[in-house]
Amino acid sequence: MTSEPTTVIGIDIGGTKTAIGAVRLPDGEVLEKVLLPTPTGEASGESFLADLARQVAAFIDHREDKPLALGVSICELVDLGGQVRSGHRVRWEELDPAARFAEILPTVIESDVRAAALAEARLGAGRRLRQFFYLNLGTGISSCLVLGGAPHAGHRGHALALASSPISVRAPGGELVTQILEDVAGGEGLARLAAKIGLPGRSAKELLALADEGDGPAQSLVLDAARAIGVSLGLAVNILDPEAVIVGGGLARAEGLFWQAIQRETRAHVWSAETRSLPILKGSLGGDAALLGAALRAYAMSSPKLR
Repeated sequence: MTSEPTTVIGIDIGGTKTAIGAVRLPDGEVLEKVLLPTPTGEASGESFLADLARQVAAFIDHREDKPLALGVSICELVDLGGQVRSGHRVRWEELDPAARFAEILPTVIESDVRAAALAEARLGAGRRLRQFFYLNLGTGISSCLVLGGAPHAGHRGHALALASSPISVRAPGGELVTQILEDVAGGEGLARLAAKIGLPGRSAKELLALADEGDGPAQSLVLDAARAIGVSLGLAVNILDPEAVIVGGGLARAEGLFWQAIQRETRAHVWSAETRSLPILKGSLGGDAALLGAALRAYAMSSPKLR
């Protein structure tokens, strides 16, 4: 990377909130950031795109420096050409956000998990690793394999949906049990489960804190979530044999019962005894990982030597 400091704009569109930030690169300092709620349903479509473009333009206009480019990370499938290909949380799959933001600055679109994994590889916990498997635990759950510092996107750009496919098992007696990892271990899923057992109004983070305080029902939910995560991470490790696992996202920042159980359950589901001791690390960039990764993608796009 060049030694001359440059400002780029990063946008991180998550399942709950959206961040707009000015980032100085190559050091990765977030100079300024504003947070907005991410709308849901129909409101997350054209009207959200238009409003966000206005917000970004105003954010840039009030700054004294001139940003070089703009990177957008979004919690959806993004193909190799930067087109949004799903509308699970944000309904941009029929729109052209790259063209809309390009009216402001040269723009690149990336999935949020690949952006976060890139930031951890270049600026965070993965800087000294040749390869690692990245898991993002937030409102939803997604994943990314990083090879040689570069997130692996797959043939179509869809290699991220670890937690979205149902797993069905027929229990003794003939009942078919179907489970989706996001439903039992993602932030939104945990909040729904908490409400079902009489803990209404509890966010996932509040549920984790309650479990750490010794609440039995909360501990049961948290341990079940950690076990489900461990099963999936163990399977990923068995298939990919990475150098390490890095876990990021809002829920990964919790210490205590949940984090300890994730490590324990993951190791319990790794088949190779030699592999079982691999490092399982927390991401070091906190809630800014995807924002920084979006900025890094924009920085690299604007200078081919940095790719």
